[in-house]
Amino acid sequence: MTDKSLGTFINPFTDFGFKKIFGSEESKPLLISFLNDLLPIKHKIVSLEFKNIEKLGMLEEDRRAIFDIYCRDEKNQEFIVELQRAKQEHFQDRATYYASFLIQDQAKKGKWDFELTPIYFIGILDFSLASFPDERYLHFGQITDIYSKEVMFKKLNFIYIEMAKFKKQESELANHLEWWLYFLRELVTFDDMPREFQGDIIEEAFALAKLANMSYEDRHAYELSLKYYRDFINVLDTAKQEGIEIGLEKGIEIGIEQGVKKGIEQGVKQGIEQGIEQERMKVAQERIKVAIALKKNNVPLELIMVATGLTHEEIERLE
Repeated sequence: MTDKSLGTFINPFTDFGFKKIFGSEESKPLLISFLNDLLPIKHKIVSLEFKNIEKLGMLEEDRRAIFDIYCRDEKNQEFIVELQRAKQEHFQDRATYYASFLIQDQAKKGKWDFELTPIYFIGILDFSLASFPDERYLHFGQITDIYSKEVMFKKLNFIYIEMAKFKKQESELANHLEWWLYFLRELVTFDDMPREFQGDIIEEAFALAKLANMSYEDRHAYELSLKYYRDFINVLDTAKQEGIEIGLEKGIEIGIEQGVKKGIEQGVKQGIEQGIEQERMKVAQERIKVAIALKKNNVPLELIMVATGLTHEEIERLE
């Protein structure tokens, strides 16, 4: 029996929800539809193969990358699809770092002419990027000549969707991609699938996302993932509030020397940053505590990974 407090449909911004809708074998047609709607590619994607989401550096001591979704189509084009819930100062640097693993992987042993197949990094962001102050929610980047503005290299592509800027209502949706984004944004608010989605491939996404259709194991995994997501959001809200309070105190002190108004503004900014960093550390510590408790209770490793966001290796090292 489904817990009614969880709602009718899963939250697609949880780890479990995102992978259920776009990262499972049964959801391949949905991911293909989403990518074809999103990417301005000449030949539409016909099929996808999911690849190992963990990538290691060239050397053992190198850092590694763990993707949300990593797949390859029938033309060997490669796609990383990442869901990022909280603002990360160097997110675009991280995207470039992740894409570099796929470039390295294309190197062939023996004689090789260095020809690369296209790589697409898609970031679905539950926040706004500071580098894009405009109101557009969709950004597509390639390497361009700074003088002519012509594209120099088309095989390394970065696509960012800022969900915080996608504010369109149903009557304003202009294309199928916007129907997908509307689905992602509003899914948890629906009690039933709106009739407008009937006959569309997104109807299949509603079926996958419906809690009543899931096995006990999947519902349990989702509940763990949802708990972590809610705790994470609460921590960010608390950090912001505490940061404002810290900032006001600092601002008054700074204001004595620099002028009250300017000092308070500067102090609030510093306080928010300090508060959020402190709360992020608390989140990391809490995730470790949860993982240890679940491990001691013999919870399957896969469920611990979903609930905490920790990797297989990180969980194995916990005592």
